[in-house]
Amino acid sequence: MVSGAATPVRVDWSQTYRTIRSIYPPIDLFEDIADPADWEAITASDAKVNGAMRASAGDLSKVPPVRRVAGGGASWVMAPFVHCSTLRPGRFTDGSYGIHYAGDSETVALAETIHHHQVLMAATAEEPGWTSNFRVLVGSIDHELDDVDAVPGVRDPVNYGPSQVEGAALRAAGSDGVTWESVRHPGGRCIGVFWPDVVTIPVQGAHYMYHWDGARVDRIWKHDTRELFEIV
Repeated sequence: MVSGAATPVRVDWSQTYRTIRSIYPPIDLFEDIADPADWEAITASDAKVNGAMRASAGDLSKVPPVRRVAGGGASWVMAPFVHCSTLRPGRFTDGSYGIHYAGDSETVALAETIHHHQVLMAATAEEPGWTSNFRVLVGSIDHELDDVDAVPGVRDPVNYGPSQVEGAALRAAGSDGVTWESVRHPGGRCIGVFWPDVVTIPVQGAHYMYHWDGARVDRIWKHDTRELFEIV
């Protein structure tokens, strides 16, 4: 049952900010093929040759054709939905379905990504040094989502169990996504949308590199302006 504490609200942000690793190239299928309804047929044909397109496109069955987006920059929106995995769960998904996460400011987007990056670095016992590059994607949203701030447990900093249950229940009930106060940057807001067509196709913003000191991400370097920021 969907918790009664989730409240539908209109989220109208002229800019959303999402931070992703820079290693992922655009997916030609999403960028170049105009009609998303044709994608399965194209990947099926490609599979008879070498299957490269199907591998890059991911699991298209995760997104109905009517909810897909196409054109320049569409890869950035489609990717989290077609390349989701139960090996990579998130706050509002167990990984069996994808979510597009973003913040209402660049600071929020950076804080959320820095947290998850340092958890990964600690888990894999990485040596100190400059590690991964991240790009900021700037889009927008004007859509009704469910505010889940009042739902018990959804903002727990460690235990994602309650929030995953809430996310799955809301999605199954027809919700297009959720919004909540950022756990990593209190006062900021986050969104997690369940379908690609809920947000606009973003453009690339700033580019950062993260420094791992062996225990945490302590510095980030902004390539665009050559600025160094200490993380406190």
